[in-house]
Amino acid sequence: MHDISDLERRGIPGVFVATVEFTDAAAAQAAALGFDPAAVFSPHPIQDRTDEEMTAIADALVDRLVAALVEPDGAT
Repeated sequence: MHDISDLERRGIPGVFVATVEFTDAAAAQAAALGFDPAAVFSPHPIQDRTDEEMTAIADALVDRLVAALVEPDGAT
């Protein structure tokens, strides 16, 4: 989250990506930083996923990631 905040301050669009398990933690950190980043949340967990499963997750999220970069309020 700090990295995305830094990028945004420099005028470089960024998107915070985490699994849904970290939705509440991300909201708390964003509030603490006074920053409302574009964010996309993936299914949880990801640590034991196969390459094929990770590819499917990435494929499912890519449109939302791009939208978050180019459209205000494009992420969820």
